[in-house]
Amino acid sequence: MLPLLKYVEDNIEHSNGETTLYLTNIFNLTEDQQKEMLPSKKQPVFYNRVAWAKAYLKMAGLIENTRRGHFKITSRGIEILKQNPTTINLKFLKEIPEYIAFTENWKNNTTESETNTDTELIETKTPEEVLEVSYQNIRKALAQDLLSKVKSCPPSFFENLVVELLVKMWYGGSLQDAGKAIGKSGDEGIDGIIKEDKLGLDVIYIQAKRWEGGVGRPEIQKFVGALAGQGAKKGIFITTSRFTAEAKDYTPRNETKIVLIDGEQLAQLMIDYNLGVTTEIVYEIKRLDSDYFDEE
Repeated sequence: MLPLLKYVEDNIEHSNGETTLYLTNIFNLTEDQQKEMLPSKKQPVFYNRVAWAKAYLKMAGLIENTRRGHFKITSRGIEILKQNPTTINLKFLKEIPEYIAFTENWKNNTTESETNTDTELIETKTPEEVLEVSYQNIRKALAQDLLSKVKSCPPSFFENLVVELLVKMWYGGSLQDAGKAIGKSGDEGIDGIIKEDKLGLDVIYIQAKRWEGGVGRPEIQKFVGALAGQGAKKGIFITTSRFTAEAKDYTPRNETKIVLIDGEQLAQLMIDYNLGVTTEIVYEIKRLDSDYFDEE
């Protein structure tokens, strides 16, 4: 926040764009760092942090909006800079009467433990980042529960689950004609085929194994051999465990294309396509509609 406030200490109007560009240069961000996105992939991380730095400074009365997409420092902001602070963060702002007054209602509705947690997290992350980190933690726990449940289900259930998931991913049309899953006794997996599209212009060969240990390169090579025996060039190998490094690095010499899906990816796909999960709570994150207030 301090570099931002110092940038506008000239007491003239600045745009959001030029401010973000200035801070990008100040922090010597690489191109990759500038392109880094929030987990939601909706907004760059740095852009989000600059926006919240502005929001917090505005809450404290240190800057003010002048018109759409533009702002300037206030007399209070100039006073703060004259104190030569070494840093400006939330801890610093919470000593400013204007910020205290602005957030008073929120604090009255927040428990002490929630306030402490907020302080610890928000000092280094924006509200969106905190929310998304929490979301990813919830999702990770759900994926672990899903995978544990899948491993405990009968082989026939796993066979149906694989086909149903692929149908939800728009392979094979309806469940009725999606594909043929053939269980193998003693194998705890399936070999089957599924249409790549609703018209059945091509097929994909499936192998799924409910394993606990890692799936190695020999198993993938056997799968490639099975594909060759079927005259197929596309395959999906699904496991409830994981693939070894050798298995992941293996590339068939022919034109065969193989997609490897491990247990973690399987659980994530089930969440993405709402298989075996149900929505509990939905939060809507909204932003200010500047066009609504634009008089031009």
